Amino acid sequence: MPFPFEVPFEDVRENLDFYIDEMFGSLRSEFLAMPKGDGFVDYALFEQGYEALKRATAGFRLIEPDRVVGCVFATPIAAVVLRAMLGFTPPEWAYVATQRTGVEVNQGAARSIDRKVRLAPLTPLRRNGGVTEQRIEALAITACQLLTEGAPQTPPEILHRLGKVDTADGLTSLQAAADLGIPYAMLLYERFLGRPFAGHRDSVSELVGDALESAIEGVLTRSGVSFHKTRRAERVPGFDQAPDFIIPSWTNPQVIIEAKITEDDGTARDKVSRILRLVALSNEEDGRPRYEVIACLAGRGFAVRREDMRRLIEGTRGKVFTLQTVAELVRHSRVVDFVTR
Repeated sequence: MPFPFEVPFEDVRENLDFYIDEMFGSLRSEFLAMPKGDGFVDYALFEQGYEALKRATAGFRLIEPDRVVGCVFATPIAAVVLRAMLGFTPPEWAYVATQRTGVEVNQGAARSIDRKVRLAPLTPLRRNGGVTEQRIEALAITACQLLTEGAPQTPPEILHRLGKVDTADGLTSLQAAADLGIPYAMLLYERFLGRPFAGHRDSVSELVGDALESAIEGVLTRSGVSFHKTRRAERVPGFDQAPDFIIPSWTNPQVIIEAKITEDDGTARDKVSRILRLVALSNEEDGRPRYEVIACLAGRGFAVRREDMRRLIEGTRGKVFTLQTVAELVRHSRVVDFVTR
């Protein structure tokens, strides 16, 4: 059956519900499989860091700064284990470390340290007295303090982040978890609170989005189409938000392509609004478009709200493609005017 980009827009407008169904049918969810990306830590590697930390602290009975700091510099992957024990993201760990030690550990530095450790997990870190060493020490010292203290008393309606089975009562709960293991039901409960693989999913979200952009770039390149692909946070004159692709150049925009991927319908609404903002920017005072706006979508999030898809099809005059139909982009849009191969 035809897609909205394959037929005259008048036909699309008269049969919108049919074409919405066609678009929903071509959207596929990508959430079950994720790219590993650079710096992925598998279980065997993680376990090496765990065992190194366990040895350095005498089975988690001596959570002392000198022992833990030394272990982190000798076996950097131990820092990832420490962070997992706390249940913090790198920026959260940095914030608490700055508060507790007075050493300035900003979010960028925390992410950089975390990435460096994951890329070279077993290569000892150099100790040269520099600012990075001071920050790593501050993070490790803070972890020692928090793991020793455990969760403070809170009102019944408050859940403290350290109120986990292995950290709630300080060293007592930590040692019990290490010696006795954690009941499967408790593990499942904490996984329920934290979502499996959430941290990794967030860290590779750009790679997932790159799959769609790479597909678009491949289609344009194979057809010899001149285009400008914008970089993150790039400012483009004439746009209050830079589109993903501009054809043939940013100085002469004739076709705009916006690539969006999401598995969440709430996020999808925001991304539809962004595309429609580009449509609004394209319109001259007399209502004629200065350039064609094309939407390329992926993920199940766009296949939930019919009204959002209706607005998108109408706004782009049917030029809505998915990862499954992006190969048709060139011959069913104004991009065909710029083909050289």
